[in-house]
Amino acid sequence: MGSRSAAKAWRRSEQQRLRNRAQRSTAKTSVHRAELSLDSADPQASAEPVRIAISALDRAAQKGALHPKSVARRKARLMKKHSTVLATAIV
Repeated sequence: MGSRSAAKAWRRSEQQRLRNRAQRSTAKTSVHRAELSLDSADPQASAEPVRIAISALDRAAQKGALHPKSVARRKARLMKKHSTVLATAIV
């Protein structure tokens, strides 16, 4: 391998890759759970999973695991689904 600094950079990038992977996985899982709750019969019960998903997405963007604009797009789509589910439940 190269120099000691190159080895250290490789180790750090590997740690960061694993950390980012965990953040992205958590965000995707929470979004998936929120979408499943939106498909369920009770629209009021979907508020908490949606809130958790938005929080996980914001956390991933803040830590640099996901791009902020892609997080904004995912949040907008999730909130659009949430508001349509609530609107159809009220009517």
